[in-house]
Amino acid sequence: MAHRGGRHFLQIPGPTNVPDRILRAMDRPTIDHRGPEFQKLGQEVLEGIKPIFGATQPVIIYPASGTGAWEAAIVNTLSPGDKVLMFETGHFATLWRSLAQRFGIETEFVPGDWRHGVDAGVVEAKLREDSGHAIKAVMVVHNETSTGVTTRVPLVRQAIDRAGHPALLLVDTISSLGSIDYRHDEWGVDVTVAGSQKGLMLPPGLSFNAVSQKALAASRNNRMPRSYWDWQDMLKPNQNGFFPYTPATNLLYGLREAIAMLMEEGMSNVFARHDRHAEATRRAVRAWGLEILCAEPAEYSSALTAVLVPEGHDADNLRRVILDRFDMSLGAGLAKLAGKVFRIGHLGDFNDLSLAGTLAGVEMGLSVAGIPHSSGGLDAAMRYLEGNGGEVKKAAE
Repeated sequence: MAHRGGRHFLQIPGPTNVPDRILRAMDRPTIDHRGPEFQKLGQEVLEGIKPIFGATQPVIIYPASGTGAWEAAIVNTLSPGDKVLMFETGHFATLWRSLAQRFGIETEFVPGDWRHGVDAGVVEAKLREDSGHAIKAVMVVHNETSTGVTTRVPLVRQAIDRAGHPALLLVDTISSLGSIDYRHDEWGVDVTVAGSQKGLMLPPGLSFNAVSQKALAASRNNRMPRSYWDWQDMLKPNQNGFFPYTPATNLLYGLREAIAMLMEEGMSNVFARHDRHAEATRRAVRAWGLEILCAEPAEYSSALTAVLVPEGHDADNLRRVILDRFDMSLGAGLAKLAGKVFRIGHLGDFNDLSLAGTLAGVEMGLSVAGIPHSSGGLDAAMRYLEGNGGEVKKAAE
C-alpha cells in the first residue's frame, strides 16, 4: 500500500488517539512485577485512578477489555438465577444483557428506541412493583457508544431511592469516563465499569471496576463461580501495590501518565472541553441539514455524535468515501443502525483544530458521496469555537 502523507484521522468513538506523552511513557523496559519499583507504580495508579471516577473506595484494574469489566461486575455481585433490571438504550446495553444471561441471570429488559436514555420514571415504577425485592441490580449504560445518548445516572439513583429498593446500581462508563461528568460516590453507584481506550487516552487492554462497600459486601455472599475476576483476590495484593497475576505493566506506565495529564488539565476543564466540542459538532450537523440520532437534548453525548443519513442513502458508503479520499475513520452504525448512521468521535486527546479537521473531512465526504446536505457545517462549528463556545456544561441533576 502506498504511503500517504499526513496523519490518519482516527475519529471513531474509541479507541481514541493516544497522545505522544502516553506513548513515550509506555516505551520502557518491563520490570519485575514483584519488585519495589513496580510496587511504587502500582500504588500510584491504584490511588491516582480514584478521582477520575469520583471514588474514594477501591478501583480494581484488570488486564482486559471493557467486556471483561462487564463480566467482573456481574460475577462479583450476582448469583445464578438472580433478576436484574436493564434497558435497551443501544447496542452495548443489549450486549451486556446477553453476557448476563450467559451466567444464568434473569434479565428484565425494558424495550427502547435507541434514541433515548434510561427513563427514571420506569425505573421507579418497576422497582415499586417489585415488593419482594427479586430485582438484585439495576444495570445501565451511562454513555451508549452506539447512539450518542447519555443516560442521566443521578435521576436513576434518585428513582431507586424513591422506590426504597435495595437493588445495586451498576453503570457502564466505558465511553464516558474521562470525557463526561461522572461521580461514582456522589451518585451512589455500586459498580462502575470502564475501559482504557476512550477518555483515558490509552490503547485497549485495561478495564476497571470502581466498587462501593455495598457491592463489596455482595461479593462476599454471592454464589457465582469466578477466579480471574474475583475482587477479593485482587484487593489483598492491591493493598501493597501488587496484583495476583502478571499485570499489564507497560499499560500501567501509560495509565500513570494519563492520570497526570487529566489532573494537570483539571477534570472540570476536561468535561467542559468535551462539552464544547460536542456542541460545535452538533451545530455543524444542524447546518448540514442532517439529523442527530439522540432525540433528547438533555441526553446529548459529549463523547460522540451519531448522525442519521437521509433515507435511501448508505452511511457505510459515506464512511468508505471519507476513508479512501481523506484518510479519516468514522464510527459505523451498529446492529439495527447499520448503514443508517455514522458516528463522529470527539473525545480523548482532542482540540479545536482536531475537530475542525474532522468536520472538514465529513463535509467534503458528504459532497463526494452525494449525500443531500447544505453547506456551512464547518463554518457553523468554527464560529462557535471562535467565540470560545460559552458554557455548555450539563447539570449533574
